[in-house]
Amino acid sequence: MTAQVALRSVSKTFPAGQKTLPLHALGPIDLELRRGEFFAVVGPSGCGKSTLLEIIAGLVAPTQGSVEFEGQPIVGEAPDSIGVVFQEDASLPWLTVTENVAFGLRRYKLAKDERDARVRDVLRLVGLSDFASSYPAQLSGGMRQRVCIARTLVMQPRLILLDEPFGALDQQTRLLMGDELLLMWRETGATVFLITHALDEATMLADRIGVMSARPGCLIDVVETHWPRERDSRIVERPEFGAITARLWKTLREESLKTIGRTALKPDKEA
Repeated sequence: MTAQVALRSVSKTFPAGQKTLPLHALGPIDLELRRGEFFAVVGPSGCGKSTLLEIIAGLVAPTQGSVEFEGQPIVGEAPDSIGVVFQEDASLPWLTVTENVAFGLRRYKLAKDERDARVRDVLRLVGLSDFASSYPAQLSGGMRQRVCIARTLVMQPRLILLDEPFGALDQQTRLLMGDELLLMWRETGATVFLITHALDEATMLADRIGVMSARPGCLIDVVETHWPRERDSRIVERPEFGAITARLWKTLREESLKTIGRTALKPDKEA
């Protein structure tokens, strides 16, 4: 597959404040995202996962290194072909679902028929057609997050960046939202880059999973899942699912212990 995003020796150090020292938060990281793939990133708390996403989105400038999207450097604000969804509910409470989804299209000179068709198609895709006239307060947490995803999809991005979008949801709802996310990914053909703290979520959703070290976060493993593109949450029943999740945890356990200042216990020889 063609590399759509390329990170070369990307590092981020936050400068010193009045009472703080400089903080080397991330890197160096070298990574290529293949066009049309689903890539997830996991890592211990504070390892720079969200900073990495924000660098790709053009929201944060790297201290060193470069980021390219489709062969062009990302300097400052990323192009509209990159969409971002954060964990926080960003729906506007005074707007209906339709108005929320259409909000970003206002800056484009689209004919009303085209704009309305885009919104209808996206609402169908995320399963919210029956709630087009509802307000966010009338929706569940999962439905509100679907509104936020729809607002990104309606812009027709070629790269979708997701920063723990289901982190506030319960386990069962996350699995079902994962099914819907996979369906959206297949139907749009976009590349998806997901940050998550949930190893099972990463294993279920991704084609590849990048594992980050404790701060400063570097990629220490990239795991290929080899799942079929046509997949859903029933993939968790496969024995390979447990093996992949165990591999992720084996690496992350040691890195997480570093984060909290402990040394990993040496396993027994039989383990």
